[in-house]
Amino acid sequence: MTKLIHNEMLKLLAKKRLLVIAAIIAVLVALFTYAQLRQVETQRERMGTTDWKTILQQQIIDTQNRLSSSRISEEWKKQLQISLQQQQYYLDHNINPSEPGAPTFMRMFIENSIDLFLPLMVMVIASDLVSSEHSQGTIKLLLTRPIKRWRVLLSKYISLCLSVSVIVAIMGILSYLISGLVFGYKGWGAPILTGFSATGSTLDTSGVKLVDQWQYLLMEFGLVWFVAIVVGTLSFMLSVLIRSTAAGMGIMLAALISGAILSNMVSSWESAKYLFMVNLRLTDYMNGTAPPIEGMTLSFSLAVLLAWWAAGLFISFYVFINRDVY
Repeated sequence: MTKLIHNEMLKLLAKKRLLVIAAIIAVLVALFTYAQLRQVETQRERMGTTDWKTILQQQIIDTQNRLSSSRISEEWKKQLQISLQQQQYYLDHNINPSEPGAPTFMRMFIENSIDLFLPLMVMVIASDLVSSEHSQGTIKLLLTRPIKRWRVLLSKYISLCLSVSVIVAIMGILSYLISGLVFGYKGWGAPILTGFSATGSTLDTSGVKLVDQWQYLLMEFGLVWFVAIVVGTLSFMLSVLIRSTAAGMGIMLAALISGAILSNMVSSWESAKYLFMVNLRLTDYMNGTAPPIEGMTLSFSLAVLLAWWAAGLFISFYVFINRDVY
């Protein structure tokens, strides 16, 4: 098995996709770092200060003004009301929600990457692990070896999991190193509040806990890794089912984009909460953002994603073991 995994990893490295993904992440992190820097400078010029309390008070006023507008939807008003309560809670407890530094940038970057950008990077690796063997004509050579089919597929899946772990690590390391050049590398011990829960437009703070930022980041990276594994497994399943890499990537891309859109539109479609793409933003539960459908919780989303992962893995092995190759 070790030799099979080693062989699969050599195939992945030969395609240089991990290097391409690392380059894409580096470019995007640099762009977001510059955008964040420009935002901070603009905010300082407008407010005339860098005091976080003054800035947060102004954000509260801006949120209240937006709530008074009659042109925003009721759903968006609920989100703003929850955001307003969170901002006021941070202010009342004298905790800066945006402590300057590379760890804070890492946290914000992975929170905004969990439902689309990271899954897309994982999909690039997973979508052709099996289908490429068909398109290149190497599947027959691979299966004529005196090795059981399930072992061949398991070696590919383990290679996928290792690659997903590398991608998540690359995202964390590059976001820290690049943003730290601008914002500094301090902030690991900054206090972060977690445990908010939203019901309708009301924010429940009874379960709020104070943790260090490094602990918060460990929890978030765990959730990010889990989401990446689930998306990778589903892309892997499509690679087994569909012999065309382009078709498999197209289907997964459509699912991910539709999920990003549905998350803002499905509040009244309760059964949509069982779709995997509506449950990808697990980090939202940690910072208290209202779920796309009322009643959804972290444990529920984890259970839904776990079910999709198990189904994807079962289908992949069942089809690969029993399908005729010609």
